[in-house]
Amino acid sequence: MNQKQIFCTRIALIVALGGFLMGFDASVISGVVRFIEPEFGLSKLELGWAVGSLTLTATIAMLFAGRLSDKYGRRTILKVAALLFGISAVASAFSPTFTLLVIARMLGGFGVGAALIIAPMYIAEISPPKLRGRLVSFNQLNIVIGISAAFFSNYLILQWSQSDASWVQSLLIDQHAWRWMLGVEAIPAVLYFIGLYFVPKSPRWQILRGEEKEARQTMLLLTNEDDADKQVQDVIKSLKADEEKEKVSIREIFHPYLRYVLVIGVTLAVLQQITGINAVFFYAPMIFEQSGIGTDASFMQAVLVGLVNLAFTVLAILFIDKLGRKPLLKIGLTGITAMMMLLAYGFHSATYELDSEAVQSLEISVDKELFTGMVGTTFQNDVAFKRALAESIGSEAALEYESTIIQAAIDINPKLILFGILGFVASFAISLGPVMWVMFSELFPLRVRGLAISFAGFINSTVSFLVQLVFPWELATLGNSITFLIYGIFAALGLIFVWMVVPETKNKSLEELEKELVRKPN
Repeated sequence: MNQKQIFCTRIALIVALGGFLMGFDASVISGVVRFIEPEFGLSKLELGWAVGSLTLTATIAMLFAGRLSDKYGRRTILKVAALLFGISAVASAFSPTFTLLVIARMLGGFGVGAALIIAPMYIAEISPPKLRGRLVSFNQLNIVIGISAAFFSNYLILQWSQSDASWVQSLLIDQHAWRWMLGVEAIPAVLYFIGLYFVPKSPRWQILRGEEKEARQTMLLLTNEDDADKQVQDVIKSLKADEEKEKVSIREIFHPYLRYVLVIGVTLAVLQQITGINAVFFYAPMIFEQSGIGTDASFMQAVLVGLVNLAFTVLAILFIDKLGRKPLLKIGLTGITAMMMLLAYGFHSATYELDSEAVQSLEISVDKELFTGMVGTTFQNDVAFKRALAESIGSEAALEYESTIIQAAIDINPKLILFGILGFVASFAISLGPVMWVMFSELFPLRVRGLAISFAGFINSTVSFLVQLVFPWELATLGNSITFLIYGIFAALGLIFVWMVVPETKNKSLEELEKELVRKPN
Protein backbone atom coordinates (compact mmCIF):
# COMPACT_ATOMS: atom_id res chain seq x y z
CA MET A 1 0.00 0.00 0.00
CA ASN A 2 1.55 3.34 -1.06
CA GLN A 3 1.55 6.59 0.91
CA LYS A 4 -1.54 8.01 -0.79
CA GLN A 5 -3.50 4.81 -0.15
CA ILE A 6 -2.41 4.95 3.48
CA PHE A 7 -3.63 8.55 3.64
CA CYS A 8 -7.00 7.52 2.15
CA THR A 9 -7.28 4.73 4.68
CA ARG A 10 -6.47 7.02 7.59
CA ILE A 11 -9.07 9.58 6.48
CA ALA A 12 -11.67 6.83 6.00
CA LEU A 13 -11.01 5.53 9.52
CA ILE A 14 -11.50 8.97 11.07
CA VAL A 15 -14.74 9.59 9.19
CA ALA A 16 -15.97 6.08 9.99
CA LEU A 17 -15.80 6.90 13.71
CA GLY A 18 -19.28 8.28 13.05
CA GLY A 19 -20.28 4.66 12.51
CA PHE A 20 -18.82 3.77 15.91
CA LEU A 21 -20.97 6.43 17.58
CA MET A 22 -24.02 5.30 15.64
CA GLY A 23 -23.49 1.67 16.69
CA PHE A 24 -22.81 2.57 20.31
CA ASP A 25 -25.71 5.00 20.58
CA ALA A 26 -28.16 2.57 19.03
CA SER A 27 -27.25 -0.60 20.92
CA VAL A 28 -26.38 0.82 24.35
CA ILE A 29 -30.14 0.90 24.99
CA SER A 30 -30.11 -2.92 25.03
CA GLY A 31 -28.70 -2.85 28.55
CA VAL A 32 -30.92 -0.01 29.67
CA VAL A 33 -34.37 -1.45 28.85
CA ARG A 34 -34.51 -3.89 31.78
CA PHE A 35 -33.90 -0.97 34.20
CA ILE A 36 -36.17 1.71 32.74
CA GLU A 37 -39.15 -0.61 32.16
CA PRO A 38 -39.88 -1.13 35.89
CA GLU A 39 -38.47 2.27 36.98
CA PHE A 40 -40.81 4.25 34.73
CA GLY A 41 -43.61 1.64 34.69
CA LEU A 42 -43.57 1.25 30.90
CA SER A 43 -45.94 -0.77 28.74
CA LYS A 44 -44.47 -2.98 26.01
CA LEU A 45 -45.12 -0.36 23.33
CA GLU A 46 -43.67 2.38 25.53
CA LEU A 47 -40.58 0.20 25.97
CA GLY A 48 -40.43 -0.18 22.19
CA TRP A 49 -40.77 3.58 21.88
CA ALA A 50 -37.84 4.14 24.26
CA VAL A 51 -35.70 1.96 21.99
CA GLY A 52 -37.08 3.08 18.63
CA SER A 53 -37.32 6.84 19.26
CA LEU A 54 -33.69 7.32 18.28
CA THR A 55 -34.32 5.56 14.99
CA LEU A 56 -37.41 7.68 14.34
CA THR A 57 -35.46 10.94 14.32
CA ALA A 58 -32.62 9.22 12.47
CA THR A 59 -35.19 8.44 9.79
CA ILE A 60 -36.20 12.11 9.62
CA ALA A 61 -32.54 13.18 9.46
CA MET A 62 -31.95 10.89 6.50
CA LEU A 63 -34.50 12.85 4.48
CA PHE A 64 -32.41 15.99 4.77
CA ALA A 65 -28.83 14.80 5.39
CA GLY A 66 -27.96 14.30 1.73
CA ARG A 67 -29.35 17.66 0.69
CA LEU A 68 -27.67 19.47 3.57
CA SER A 69 -24.36 17.80 2.75
CA ASP A 70 -24.69 18.94 -0.87
CA LYS A 71 -25.17 22.51 0.36
CA TYR A 72 -22.81 22.77 3.33
CA GLY A 73 -20.39 19.90 2.74
CA ARG A 74 -20.03 16.34 3.98
CA ARG A 75 -17.50 17.27 6.66
CA THR A 76 -19.58 20.10 8.12
CA ILE A 77 -22.66 17.92 8.58
CA LEU A 78 -20.56 15.23 10.26
CA LYS A 79 -19.29 17.82 12.77
CA VAL A 80 -22.88 18.73 13.63
CA ALA A 81 -23.63 15.02 14.07
CA ALA A 82 -20.72 14.69 16.52
CA LEU A 83 -22.11 17.54 18.61
CA LEU A 84 -25.56 15.94 18.67
CA PHE A 85 -24.10 12.62 19.84
CA GLY A 86 -22.36 14.31 22.77
CA ILE A 87 -25.33 16.43 23.87
CA SER A 88 -27.69 13.44 23.63
CA ALA A 89 -25.42 11.24 25.75
CA VAL A 90 -25.23 13.75 28.60
CA ALA A 91 -28.94 14.64 28.45
CA SER A 92 -29.97 10.96 28.42
CA ALA A 93 -27.84 10.21 31.47
CA PHE A 94 -29.47 13.00 33.50
CA SER A 95 -33.07 12.54 32.31
CA PRO A 96 -35.42 12.51 35.35
CA THR A 97 -38.48 11.30 33.42
CA PHE A 98 -39.32 8.92 30.63
CA THR A 99 -40.44 11.80 28.40
CA LEU A 100 -37.15 13.67 28.77
CA LEU A 101 -35.21 10.46 28.18
CA VAL A 102 -37.05 9.93 24.90
CA ILE A 103 -36.42 13.56 23.85
CA ALA A 104 -32.70 13.19 24.57
CA ARG A 105 -32.56 9.92 22.61
CA MET A 106 -34.39 11.53 19.72
CA LEU A 107 -31.82 14.33 19.65
CA GLY A 108 -29.08 11.74 19.25
CA GLY A 109 -31.13 10.17 16.47
CA PHE A 110 -30.53 13.23 14.30
CA GLY A 111 -26.81 12.59 14.64
CA VAL A 112 -27.26 8.90 13.84
CA GLY A 113 -29.22 9.67 10.66
CA ALA A 114 -26.66 12.17 9.42
CA ALA A 115 -23.65 9.97 10.17
CA LEU A 116 -25.28 6.89 8.70
CA ILE A 117 -25.84 8.63 5.37
CA ILE A 118 -22.91 11.02 5.04
CA ALA A 119 -19.98 8.97 6.36
CA PRO A 120 -20.15 6.19 3.70
CA MET A 121 -20.94 8.79 1.02
CA TYR A 122 -17.83 10.78 1.90
CA ILE A 123 -15.63 7.69 2.03
CA ALA A 124 -16.89 6.49 -1.36
CA GLU A 125 -16.11 9.90 -2.86
CA ILE A 126 -12.47 9.92 -1.74
CA SER A 127 -11.70 6.24 -2.41
CA PRO A 128 -10.01 4.72 -5.49
CA PRO A 129 -12.20 2.06 -7.20
CA LYS A 130 -10.04 -0.89 -6.12
CA LEU A 131 -10.21 0.09 -2.44
CA ARG A 132 -13.69 1.60 -2.34
CA GLY A 133 -15.56 -1.48 -1.14
CA ARG A 134 -13.08 -2.05 1.66
CA LEU A 135 -12.87 1.58 2.75
CA VAL A 136 -16.63 2.16 2.69
CA SER A 137 -16.96 -1.02 4.75
CA PHE A 138 -14.88 0.66 7.45
CA ASN A 139 -18.03 2.56 8.37
CA GLN A 140 -19.94 -0.69 8.90
CA LEU A 141 -16.90 -2.08 10.75
CA ASN A 142 -16.97 0.87 13.09
CA ILE A 143 -20.72 0.46 13.58
CA VAL A 144 -20.17 -3.10 14.78
CA ILE A 145 -17.20 -2.06 16.92
CA GLY A 146 -19.51 0.52 18.47
CA ILE A 147 -22.15 -2.16 19.05
CA SER A 148 -19.56 -4.44 20.64
CA ALA A 149 -18.24 -1.60 22.78
CA ALA A 150 -21.77 -0.81 23.99
CA PHE A 151 -22.44 -4.45 24.93
CA PHE A 152 -19.12 -4.68 26.78
CA SER A 153 -19.60 -1.30 28.44
CA ASN A 154 -23.08 -2.31 29.62
CA TYR A 155 -21.76 -5.59 31.03
CA LEU A 156 -18.86 -3.85 32.77
CA ILE A 157 -21.09 -1.19 34.33
CA LEU A 158 -23.56 -3.89 35.45
CA GLN A 159 -20.74 -5.74 37.21
CA TRP A 160 -19.45 -2.53 38.80
CA SER A 161 -22.96 -1.69 40.03
CA GLN A 162 -22.97 -4.94 42.03
CA SER A 163 -19.60 -4.13 43.64
CA ASP A 164 -19.12 -2.77 47.16
CA ALA A 165 -16.14 -0.63 46.09
CA SER A 166 -16.17 2.88 47.54
CA TRP A 167 -15.51 4.53 44.17
CA VAL A 168 -18.60 2.78 42.74
CA GLN A 169 -20.75 4.20 45.50
CA SER A 170 -19.21 7.68 45.29
CA LEU A 171 -19.97 7.81 41.56
CA LEU A 172 -23.47 6.42 42.21
CA ILE A 173 -22.93 3.61 39.70
CA ASP A 174 -24.66 1.20 42.08
CA GLN A 175 -27.81 3.37 42.06
CA HIS A 176 -27.74 4.68 38.49
CA ALA A 177 -26.12 1.97 36.37
CA TRP A 178 -28.32 2.62 33.35
CA ARG A 179 -27.52 6.36 33.42
CA TRP A 180 -23.80 5.59 33.27
CA MET A 181 -24.43 3.20 30.38
CA LEU A 182 -25.93 6.08 28.39
CA GLY A 183 -23.53 8.82 29.50
CA VAL A 184 -20.16 7.31 28.57
CA GLU A 185 -20.86 7.94 24.86
CA ALA A 186 -19.93 11.59 25.35
CA ILE A 187 -16.22 10.63 25.34
CA PRO A 188 -15.98 9.23 21.76
CA ALA A 189 -18.32 12.00 20.56
CA VAL A 190 -15.78 14.65 21.60
CA LEU A 191 -12.95 12.69 19.97
CA TYR A 192 -14.91 12.44 16.70
CA PHE A 193 -15.60 16.17 16.62
CA ILE A 194 -11.87 16.92 17.03
CA GLY A 195 -10.82 14.28 14.47
CA LEU A 196 -13.01 15.77 11.72
CA TYR A 197 -10.77 18.85 11.65
CA PHE A 198 -8.04 16.62 10.19
CA VAL A 199 -9.93 15.37 7.11
CA PRO A 200 -10.16 17.24 3.76
CA LYS A 201 -13.35 18.28 1.98
CA SER A 202 -14.81 15.75 -0.46
CA PRO A 203 -13.32 16.44 -3.92
CA ARG A 204 -16.52 15.39 -5.66
CA TRP A 205 -18.47 17.83 -3.46
CA GLN A 206 -15.95 20.56 -4.34
CA ILE A 207 -16.57 19.94 -8.05
CA LEU A 208 -20.30 19.94 -7.42
CA ARG A 209 -19.84 23.43 -5.91
CA GLY A 210 -17.70 24.62 -8.87
CA GLU A 211 -14.39 24.45 -6.98
CA GLU A 212 -12.52 22.44 -9.62
CA LYS A 213 -9.04 23.74 -8.79
CA GLU A 214 -9.48 22.98 -5.08
CA ALA A 215 -10.91 19.55 -5.96
CA ARG A 216 -7.81 18.71 -7.99
CA GLN A 217 -5.57 19.67 -5.06
CA THR A 218 -7.59 17.38 -2.80
CA MET A 219 -7.44 14.57 -5.35
CA LEU A 220 -3.64 14.87 -5.44
CA LEU A 221 -3.61 14.04 -1.74
CA LEU A 222 -5.50 10.84 -2.51
CA THR A 223 -4.01 9.54 -5.77
CA ASN A 224 -1.37 10.22 -8.44
CA GLU A 225 -1.52 13.20 -10.82
CA ASP A 226 -2.79 11.34 -13.90
CA ASP A 227 -5.52 9.54 -11.99
CA ALA A 228 -6.47 12.76 -10.19
CA ASP A 229 -6.90 14.60 -13.50
CA LYS A 230 -8.91 11.70 -14.95
CA GLN A 231 -11.24 11.49 -11.95
CA VAL A 232 -11.81 15.26 -11.93
CA GLN A 233 -12.65 15.22 -15.63
CA ASP A 234 -14.94 12.20 -15.25
CA VAL A 235 -16.90 13.94 -12.51
CA ILE A 236 -17.09 17.20 -14.48
CA LYS A 237 -18.25 15.30 -17.57
CA SER A 238 -20.91 13.47 -15.56
CA LEU A 239 -22.20 16.73 -14.10
CA LYS A 240 -22.18 18.56 -17.43
CA ALA A 241 -24.28 15.81 -18.97
CA ASP A 242 -26.95 16.72 -16.41
CA GLU A 243 -26.50 20.49 -16.20
CA GLU A 244 -29.39 21.30 -18.53
CA LYS A 245 -31.83 19.46 -16.31
CA GLU A 246 -33.79 21.34 -13.69
CA LYS A 247 -32.72 21.10 -10.04
CA VAL A 248 -32.90 17.62 -8.52
CA SER A 249 -36.19 16.97 -6.76
CA ILE A 250 -37.57 13.98 -4.92
CA ARG A 251 -39.66 13.19 -7.99
CA GLU A 252 -36.56 12.57 -10.10
CA ILE A 253 -35.49 9.50 -8.14
CA PHE A 254 -38.81 7.91 -9.16
CA HIS A 255 -38.17 8.59 -12.86
CA PRO A 256 -38.17 5.43 -15.06
CA TYR A 257 -34.47 5.85 -15.88
CA LEU A 258 -33.65 5.20 -12.18
CA ARG A 259 -36.25 2.50 -11.63
CA TYR A 260 -33.85 -0.45 -11.72
CA VAL A 261 -31.34 0.96 -9.19
CA LEU A 262 -34.12 2.35 -7.00
CA VAL A 263 -35.88 -1.02 -6.74
CA ILE A 264 -32.59 -2.67 -5.75
CA GLY A 265 -31.73 0.05 -3.25
CA VAL A 266 -35.15 0.11 -1.58
CA THR A 267 -35.42 -3.68 -1.43
CA LEU A 268 -32.00 -4.01 0.19
CA ALA A 269 -32.93 -1.22 2.61
CA VAL A 270 -36.07 -3.07 3.70
CA LEU A 271 -34.42 -6.49 3.72
CA GLN A 272 -31.58 -5.42 5.99
CA GLN A 273 -34.01 -4.53 8.76
CA ILE A 274 -37.03 -6.79 8.20
CA THR A 275 -34.90 -9.86 8.94
CA GLY A 276 -34.64 -8.69 12.56
CA ILE A 277 -31.07 -7.50 13.06
CA ASN A 278 -31.94 -4.52 15.25
CA ALA A 279 -34.38 -6.59 17.29
CA VAL A 280 -31.34 -8.73 18.18
CA PHE A 281 -28.89 -5.86 18.68
CA PHE A 282 -31.22 -3.64 20.68
CA TYR A 283 -32.83 -6.37 22.78
CA ALA A 284 -30.04 -8.97 23.00
CA PRO A 285 -30.05 -9.37 26.81
CA MET A 286 -33.86 -9.58 26.80
CA ILE A 287 -33.77 -12.35 24.16
CA PHE A 288 -31.15 -14.34 26.06
CA GLU A 289 -33.13 -13.95 29.29
CA GLN A 290 -36.03 -15.65 27.48
CA SER A 291 -33.87 -18.78 27.27
CA GLY A 292 -33.65 -18.90 31.07
CA ILE A 293 -29.98 -18.09 31.64
CA GLY A 294 -30.48 -15.12 33.99
CA THR A 295 -29.52 -11.44 33.81
CA ASP A 296 -25.73 -11.54 34.25
CA ALA A 297 -25.27 -14.36 31.76
CA SER A 298 -27.57 -12.64 29.26
CA PHE A 299 -25.41 -9.49 29.37
CA MET A 300 -22.30 -11.64 28.89
CA GLN A 301 -23.80 -13.43 25.90
CA ALA A 302 -24.69 -10.02 24.44
CA VAL A 303 -20.94 -9.30 24.49
CA LEU A 304 -20.46 -12.47 22.40
CA VAL A 305 -22.98 -11.10 19.90
CA GLY A 306 -20.86 -7.99 19.53
CA LEU A 307 -17.63 -9.95 19.11
CA VAL A 308 -19.09 -12.28 16.47
CA ASN A 309 -20.54 -9.28 14.66
CA LEU A 310 -17.12 -7.65 14.65
CA ALA A 311 -15.24 -10.77 13.49
CA PHE A 312 -17.54 -11.48 10.55
CA THR A 313 -17.68 -7.84 9.51
CA VAL A 314 -13.89 -7.96 9.23
CA LEU A 315 -14.23 -11.05 7.02
CA ALA A 316 -16.75 -9.18 4.86
CA ILE A 317 -14.30 -6.31 4.42
CA LEU A 318 -11.56 -8.76 3.40
CA PHE A 319 -13.75 -10.53 0.83
CA ILE A 320 -16.12 -7.84 -0.48
CA ASP A 321 -13.73 -6.73 -3.22
CA LYS A 322 -12.54 -10.30 -3.96
CA LEU A 323 -15.71 -12.39 -3.96
CA GLY A 324 -17.99 -9.47 -4.81
CA ARG A 325 -21.16 -8.06 -3.32
CA LYS A 326 -23.69 -10.55 -4.71
CA PRO A 327 -21.98 -13.78 -3.52
CA LEU A 328 -21.75 -12.38 0.01
CA LEU A 329 -25.45 -11.51 -0.05
CA LYS A 330 -26.34 -15.05 -1.17
CA ILE A 331 -24.19 -16.67 1.53
CA GLY A 332 -25.46 -14.35 4.25
CA LEU A 333 -29.16 -14.60 3.45
CA THR A 334 -28.95 -18.38 3.32
CA GLY A 335 -27.45 -18.34 6.80
CA ILE A 336 -29.98 -15.81 8.13
CA THR A 337 -32.87 -17.95 6.91
CA ALA A 338 -31.45 -21.11 8.46
CA MET A 339 -30.64 -19.48 11.81
CA MET A 340 -34.03 -17.83 12.19
CA MET A 341 -35.76 -21.12 11.48
CA LEU A 342 -33.50 -22.75 14.09
CA LEU A 343 -34.45 -20.12 16.67
CA ALA A 344 -38.14 -20.59 15.86
CA TYR A 345 -37.73 -24.34 16.41
CA GLY A 346 -35.72 -23.88 19.62
CA PHE A 347 -38.31 -21.65 21.29
CA HIS A 348 -41.21 -23.72 19.92
CA SER A 349 -39.84 -26.83 21.65
CA ALA A 350 -39.51 -25.08 25.03
CA THR A 351 -41.88 -25.86 27.92
CA TYR A 352 -42.44 -24.04 31.21
CA GLU A 353 -43.29 -25.62 34.57
CA LEU A 354 -42.85 -24.56 38.19
CA ASP A 355 -42.76 -27.18 40.94
CA SER A 356 -42.98 -26.48 44.67
CA GLU A 357 -39.24 -26.79 45.18
CA ALA A 358 -38.47 -24.32 42.38
CA VAL A 359 -40.98 -21.80 43.78
CA GLN A 360 -39.49 -21.98 47.27
CA SER A 361 -35.98 -21.44 45.89
CA LEU A 362 -36.95 -18.22 44.10
CA GLU A 363 -35.11 -15.24 45.59
CA ILE A 364 -37.89 -12.71 45.11
CA SER A 365 -39.94 -10.54 47.46
CA VAL A 366 -43.29 -12.04 46.49
CA ASP A 367 -45.61 -14.22 48.57
CA LYS A 368 -44.83 -17.77 47.36
CA GLU A 369 -48.45 -18.81 48.02
CA LEU A 370 -49.46 -16.76 44.98
CA PHE A 371 -47.81 -19.38 42.74
CA THR A 372 -50.11 -22.17 43.97
CA GLY A 373 -52.32 -22.11 40.87
CA MET A 374 -49.30 -22.49 38.57
CA VAL A 375 -47.44 -25.27 40.40
CA GLY A 376 -47.48 -28.54 38.49
CA THR A 377 -48.93 -27.03 35.31
CA THR A 378 -46.88 -27.41 32.11
CA PHE A 379 -47.12 -24.49 29.69
CA GLN A 380 -46.31 -25.22 26.05
CA ASN A 381 -45.31 -21.67 25.09
CA ASP A 382 -43.95 -18.50 26.63
CA VAL A 383 -47.06 -16.41 25.99
CA ALA A 384 -49.32 -18.69 28.05
CA PHE A 385 -46.74 -18.92 30.84
CA LYS A 386 -46.26 -15.14 31.12
CA ARG A 387 -50.01 -14.55 31.06
CA ALA A 388 -50.53 -17.03 33.91
CA LEU A 389 -47.63 -15.49 35.82
CA ALA A 390 -49.10 -11.97 35.59
CA GLU A 391 -52.49 -13.28 36.73
CA SER A 392 -50.92 -15.08 39.69
CA ILE A 393 -48.55 -12.48 41.16
CA GLY A 394 -49.60 -9.26 39.39
CA SER A 395 -48.22 -7.61 36.27
CA GLU A 396 -45.69 -5.37 38.08
CA ALA A 397 -44.13 -8.24 40.03
CA ALA A 398 -44.19 -10.46 36.95
CA LEU A 399 -42.30 -7.78 35.01
CA GLU A 400 -39.73 -7.20 37.74
CA TYR A 401 -38.93 -10.87 38.34
CA GLU A 402 -39.64 -12.33 34.89
CA SER A 403 -36.03 -13.32 34.19
CA THR A 404 -35.60 -15.10 37.54
CA ILE A 405 -38.91 -16.99 37.27
CA ILE A 406 -38.36 -18.04 33.65
CA GLN A 407 -34.93 -19.35 34.64
CA ALA A 408 -36.60 -21.57 37.25
CA ALA A 409 -39.42 -22.80 35.01
CA ILE A 410 -38.11 -23.22 31.47
CA ASP A 411 -37.03 -26.49 29.84
CA ILE A 412 -35.02 -25.49 26.75
CA ASN A 413 -31.64 -25.95 25.14
CA PRO A 414 -30.04 -22.52 25.74
CA LYS A 415 -26.96 -23.48 23.71
CA LEU A 416 -29.20 -23.94 20.67
CA ILE A 417 -30.58 -20.42 21.16
CA LEU A 418 -27.09 -18.99 21.59
CA PHE A 419 -25.90 -20.79 18.45
CA GLY A 420 -28.89 -19.52 16.49
CA ILE A 421 -28.39 -15.90 17.56
CA LEU A 422 -24.64 -15.94 16.94
CA GLY A 423 -25.12 -17.71 13.59
CA PHE A 424 -27.69 -15.12 12.57
CA VAL A 425 -25.40 -12.24 13.53
CA ALA A 426 -22.46 -13.81 11.68
CA SER A 427 -24.58 -14.29 8.54
CA PHE A 428 -25.81 -10.70 8.69
CA ALA A 429 -22.37 -9.24 9.38
CA ILE A 430 -20.78 -10.88 6.36
CA SER A 431 -23.55 -9.79 4.00
CA LEU A 432 -26.41 -7.35 4.50
CA GLY A 433 -24.56 -5.30 7.12
CA PRO A 434 -21.70 -3.88 5.03
CA VAL A 435 -22.86 -4.79 1.51
CA MET A 436 -26.03 -2.69 1.58
CA TRP A 437 -24.16 0.54 2.37
CA VAL A 438 -21.46 -0.20 -0.18
CA MET A 439 -24.08 -0.74 -2.87
CA PHE A 440 -25.95 2.42 -1.85
CA SER A 441 -22.78 4.38 -2.56
CA GLU A 442 -22.38 2.64 -5.95
CA LEU A 443 -25.86 2.31 -7.44
CA PHE A 444 -26.97 5.92 -7.83
CA PRO A 445 -25.55 8.52 -10.27
CA LEU A 446 -23.73 11.53 -8.81
CA ARG A 447 -26.46 14.02 -9.72
CA VAL A 448 -29.02 12.33 -7.44
CA ARG A 449 -26.68 10.40 -5.14
CA GLY A 450 -27.19 12.50 -2.03
CA LEU A 451 -30.98 12.54 -2.37
CA ALA A 452 -31.27 8.90 -3.46
CA ILE A 453 -29.11 7.58 -0.62
CA SER A 454 -31.10 9.70 1.82
CA PHE A 455 -34.33 8.22 0.47
CA ALA A 456 -33.07 4.63 0.65
CA GLY A 457 -31.70 5.32 4.13
CA PHE A 458 -35.07 6.76 5.11
CA ILE A 459 -36.77 3.51 4.07
CA ASN A 460 -34.16 1.47 5.93
CA SER A 461 -34.53 3.52 9.08
CA THR A 462 -38.33 3.51 8.94
CA VAL A 463 -38.40 -0.28 8.84
CA SER A 464 -35.82 -0.39 11.62
CA PHE A 465 -37.98 1.87 13.80
CA LEU A 466 -41.04 -0.32 13.25
CA VAL A 467 -39.10 -3.51 14.06
CA GLN A 468 -37.76 -1.99 17.28
CA LEU A 469 -41.13 -0.56 18.27
CA VAL A 470 -43.14 -3.76 17.91
CA PHE A 471 -40.54 -6.33 19.02
CA PRO A 472 -41.45 -6.29 22.76
CA TRP A 473 -45.13 -6.45 21.78
CA GLU A 474 -44.41 -9.35 19.37
CA LEU A 475 -42.67 -11.35 22.10
CA ALA A 476 -45.51 -10.69 24.53
CA THR A 477 -48.33 -11.33 22.04
CA LEU A 478 -47.06 -13.74 19.36
CA GLY A 479 -44.30 -15.39 21.35
CA ASN A 480 -40.63 -16.03 20.67
CA SER A 481 -41.08 -18.81 18.14
CA ILE A 482 -43.50 -17.07 15.77
CA THR A 483 -41.53 -13.82 15.93
CA PHE A 484 -38.33 -15.47 14.70
CA LEU A 485 -40.25 -17.54 12.15
CA ILE A 486 -41.54 -14.33 10.56
CA TYR A 487 -37.99 -12.98 10.26
CA GLY A 488 -36.87 -16.23 8.63
CA ILE A 489 -39.61 -16.06 5.99
CA PHE A 490 -38.59 -12.51 5.06
CA ALA A 491 -34.96 -13.64 4.72
CA ALA A 492 -35.94 -16.48 2.38
CA LEU A 493 -37.87 -14.06 0.15
CA GLY A 494 -34.88 -11.72 0.14
CA LEU A 495 -32.55 -14.51 -0.96
CA ILE A 496 -34.74 -15.11 -4.02
CA PHE A 497 -34.66 -11.40 -4.89
CA VAL A 498 -30.87 -11.17 -4.61
CA TRP A 499 -30.39 -14.28 -6.70
CA MET A 500 -32.61 -13.04 -9.52
CA VAL A 501 -32.26 -9.23 -9.56
CA VAL A 502 -29.19 -7.76 -7.82
CA PRO A 503 -26.16 -7.05 -10.09
CA GLU A 504 -22.45 -7.29 -9.26
CA THR A 505 -20.66 -3.93 -8.82
CA LYS A 506 -17.10 -4.79 -7.74
CA ASN A 507 -13.98 -3.30 -9.39
CA LYS A 508 -15.89 -0.68 -11.38
CA SER A 509 -15.67 3.10 -11.05
CA LEU A 510 -18.76 5.01 -9.99
CA GLU A 511 -18.96 6.51 -13.48
CA GLU A 512 -18.76 3.07 -15.14
CA LEU A 513 -21.55 1.77 -12.92
CA GLU A 514 -23.68 4.78 -13.83
CA LYS A 515 -23.33 3.95 -17.52
CA GLU A 516 -24.21 0.28 -16.96
CA LEU A 517 -27.08 0.53 -14.49
CA VAL A 518 -28.76 3.83 -15.32
CA ARG A 519 -30.58 4.38 -18.61
CA LYS A 520 -30.26 8.09 -19.31
CA PRO A 521 -33.55 9.80 -20.21
CA ASN A 522 -33.85 11.38 -23.65
